[in-house]
Amino acid sequence: MPPSALARVRKLCLSLPETTEVKAWGEPTFRVRGRLFAMYAAAGNHHGDGRESVWLACDATNQGLMIADKPERFFKPAYVGPYGWVGVYLDKRPNWKLVKEVVADAHEHIVVKMRTKRTAKTGRRPKKRTA
Repeated sequence: MPPSALARVRKLCLSLPETTEVKAWGEPTFRVRGRLFAMYAAAGNHHGDGRESVWLACDATNQGLMIADKPERFFKPAYVGPYGWVGVYLDKRPNWKLVKEVVADAHEHIVVKMRTKRTAKTGRRPKKRTA
């Protein structure tokens, strides 16, 4: 039996640097340095709206492009969609290579936002982190 969609999302998210899992709003969420970048939404709760999915941080431009290109795969999620987040349906044979790319992009989006915010606040570029 193949791993569940949640198990695959969890593995993808936790493979990224400095990522932790926190249960919030009844669902697993994934954070980098405490900032949310991904949220799993089960089909059976009000977040999933009847379809299993993962909600990912991105900007409004990329959100619009992804939804326009593949509306059968991407959607604007409730609550966070107006802030540029994009939802990825995980039912109906998802393309896991694509899911991996979008998860990594969401992680990077938040890391860059944190770096930019820190630079603006201090007026200095942050030291480069090494793994």
